[in-house]
Amino acid sequence: MKNVVGLVFLFIGYVVPSLNGGGMLKLVRRRGADGRIPVRTLDRGASSSAAAAEPTGYPGGPYNTSLLVKYEHHVARHIWFGEERGPKKELKVAGHGLKLTSRVPLALPPQMESWVSRSGLSSLQRTSLNKIDTNLVSAFVERWHLETSSFHMSFGEMSITLDDVACLLHLPIRGIFWSPQDVTEELAVELAVDYLGVSQGQAQSHVRSCRGSYYKLEWLYDLFVHHRVASSWAYATRAYLLMLGAAALVTLYRYLGDVSMYSCKQLGGYPTLLQCWIHEYFPSVGKRGENWKPADNCGLPRAMRWSYRQGVLKVDDLRPILDELTPADVIWRPFEDHRAWCVFDEICLYRGCLKWDETAVPYLPDRCLRQFGYRQYVPSPPLDCMMVTNIDVDWISYHQSVIAVIGSSTVATTPFDVVDGYLEWYYCVSHPRLVHPHRDAPREVPYDVGPSDPDWARVSTLIHRYLRQVNAEEEDPQFSDLFEAPRGVPVPIYVLRT
Repeated sequence: MKNVVGLVFLFIGYVVPSLNGGGMLKLVRRRGADGRIPVRTLDRGASSSAAAAEPTGYPGGPYNTSLLVKYEHHVARHIWFGEERGPKKELKVAGHGLKLTSRVPLALPPQMESWVSRSGLSSLQRTSLNKIDTNLVSAFVERWHLETSSFHMSFGEMSITLDDVACLLHLPIRGIFWSPQDVTEELAVELAVDYLGVSQGQAQSHVRSCRGSYYKLEWLYDLFVHHRVASSWAYATRAYLLMLGAAALVTLYRYLGDVSMYSCKQLGGYPTLLQCWIHEYFPSVGKRGENWKPADNCGLPRAMRWSYRQGVLKVDDLRPILDELTPADVIWRPFEDHRAWCVFDEICLYRGCLKWDETAVPYLPDRCLRQFGYRQYVPSPPLDCMMVTNIDVDWISYHQSVIAVIGSSTVATTPFDVVDGYLEWYYCVSHPRLVHPHRDAPREVPYDVGPSDPDWARVSTLIHRYLRQVNAEEEDPQFSDLFEAPRGVPVPIYVLRT
């Protein structure tokens, strides 16, 4: 996959929205050697008919395959049997943050700054991470499913939402979807001559080398530097905006969907958005540098809070860590201290398709309601964007879908509240684990536990995090008392025995 930018971004005047405690009840979910939960162990009267379905799904994967219809080709199915994409388990990630920060001055000339400000993309000037932790990103990508536009964690689904885009990047999330005209190679040459200040011969040679109507990012960097030295501010600004313009949520969703398939080995899009999202929601996973505390941010995009630090954990190390995460390990609403600068917009609860040019992806907040402060229920079947007749009309009339999404739920009493039957349904249609357990080393993985008091819940979480870090065993008398520390909420406890 080439590191290129579509020519549609040349029409930069049309800014693309970023679319682009108490007694405890113990309920046990036992999984067989193949990693699946036998139907007979599910509670009688579960809310979904999937609980009663005949277990005809995949080993280690869903019983009921009506949700993840492409699971046969998903990387998770292969990982369960120890099959990797290639010699390198981590993906190749196409990020250009290092080039952007090394070649573009911290302060742009005033002749350029005013243009960038009017474009609506100025917040992206310093949000790109210099480097991407390819192992961390790869481990999360393996849990993404394109049918639901979400990560399938051990305790339910989570996703990168429009609210995340607004808070992390300070990009606008309202506006009409942009559908540019097709660009031929001849037009690509003409646009490069007129708007990027190159000769006819240079433009023809470059477009021909791209084998399509594209410009390579490296070429744009060179043009930016050349025109800035020559004080050709208009040309330099256009090249610069093209370098910034690949941060649409639609694009990231599309690339995540592609790379979740076993045959794909490279992630495109805007990986900074994904990695910063991980840093905000999963404080115990991966390494990250912190430039400032949220209380001191002065209204800057939250992505600027984070800087790259090389992690020591590889994909192999991270997979079991993600398998054993519990809801108490997640900061479900990380941006509540950022609302003075980025007020929550109810359009983030729109359920429908997002579109950029000919690419359409499902956006389904009803699958990750805990990120919005609502109790998670069994969501409706996902949308097939190919069957949606008028995405633009649905987007404009978003209020109807918002009412449908939150009208079926209630405000969560705890940050990770779910309705009865949700986890039973989820275990049938998804895969709580990626790593096949060692048959000679059975262990229990708590899905939800503990006290409702937030201070004690944090203490309990830290205790259990320490136990994981030192590879403590419950049978060890040195640690046995610490394992009694409860986790999460008073009821219920869901325990998965491998």
